[in-house]
Amino acid sequence: MVQISSAVSTPTPLQSQSVRVRRRRDFIRGLIKNRGAVIGLTTLVMLILCAILAPVITQYDPIAIAPRDRLQGPSRNHWLGTDPFGRDLYTRAIYGARVSLPVGIIAVIISASFGIVLGLISGYYGRITDGIIMRLTDIMLAFPGILLALVVVAILGPSLGNVMIAVGIGGIPRYTRLVRGSVLAARELVYVEAARVVGVPDRTILFRHILPNVIGPSVILSTLSIGSAILAAAGLSFLGLGAQPPTPEWGSMLADGRQFLRTNPWVTSVPGIAIMLTVLSVNLLGDGLRDILDPRLRV
Repeated sequence: MVQISSAVSTPTPLQSQSVRVRRRRDFIRGLIKNRGAVIGLTTLVMLILCAILAPVITQYDPIAIAPRDRLQGPSRNHWLGTDPFGRDLYTRAIYGARVSLPVGIIAVIISASFGIVLGLISGYYGRITDGIIMRLTDIMLAFPGILLALVVVAILGPSLGNVMIAVGIGGIPRYTRLVRGSVLAARELVYVEAARVVGVPDRTILFRHILPNVIGPSVILSTLSIGSAILAAAGLSFLGLGAQPPTPEWGSMLADGRQFLRTNPWVTSVPGIAIMLTVLSVNLLGDGLRDILDPRLRV
């Protein structure tokens, strides 16, 4: 009688490293081939560089007022004109990127951190835990995002930090529902069942075996959500609930020029164009990442 033994081959560290290198190379190639993603990434990098190098590329103080120069049109001294207080709009727009970009990024980090954890717990444990988390999520989704942010800021008080928290809380339900759906599918996979059988702790299963399956969709949603977070934060600042004067922030800059829309349109055009370019570049990059990372969209 001949005994046939079967062995399960496991990938060596060298093979695993080659797989990671190949995936990284494929990602970079896909990103380069996607024209929209390249345009969005280039524009976003330029905005970030301008924000970092603001003291170098502009000579004016973004806060100091100059009454003699108020409401001047674009000229050699002031490329994009001045605001009602005589401050250089080009300078304030560049320094405004230092405020608006971190606001959007930090708000998305808050949303993703809590949303992913809640989605993992809800999808993995199910039953009562899933019911409680999903009902709370439905209640939050019943409120418009800007209204929920207004309520949070009204409770915490008007400030830039509270705007980040408010916008971040408003985005939690989207991540929770997205991650929960991915976890419901991932928890039935063979290697997850095998990990349960051998007694692997739930925390290890969630963060080592299931979490990698939900990172891709979460990264795509995070990239696309940065633009929405910047718009929401600018809206709250426009209403006077975000950055307080004289902080150069795009939303508050729009509020400063709303009464000069007909006579001095550049006062609102400059921050408006800055918001538009930032949100457009982020959305182009997010669409490109979705095309690359989502296997259902690959041809």
